[in-house]
Amino acid sequence: MENKRAYIKPILESETFIPQNYIAACGDINKVYLFTCDAGWTALSGSTVYTNGADGIPETKDDVKLGSYGKCGATHEASTTDDFIPGYLKKNVLGIPAGPRQDVIIWRGEDGNNIHCTKNLDMDSWTTIKS
Repeated sequence: MENKRAYIKPILESETFIPQNYIAACGDINKVYLFTCDAGWTALSGSTVYTNGADGIPETKDDVKLGSYGKCGATHEASTTDDFIPGYLKKNVLGIPAGPRQDVIIWRGEDGNNIHCTKNLDMDSWTTIKS
């Protein structure tokens, strides 16, 4: 007896691809934060700005003094990839930083040589837009 193979008719099966999750391909590219430069006091005395040092604790020996600051009140657009530095302000009393501390997040501006501070410490609550 011969071993014969039986003919099987070819069957074409297809499936429709239905994605279950949406994943953005571009991530945070061209995404910017909107935040208000609102930290500080309303008096003309101004403030002195410090970054929290390497230990992350304000008012310790490793803090870095950035300079004088007066709030501009503007809403800034800053890239989400820019550096945002935790720090604090000290109110200037007769030109000396001796007043109460206000914790802030510092943005150094587009060129990294300016000082803008917000008292909104929750960056997750900041509005983001695409530039």
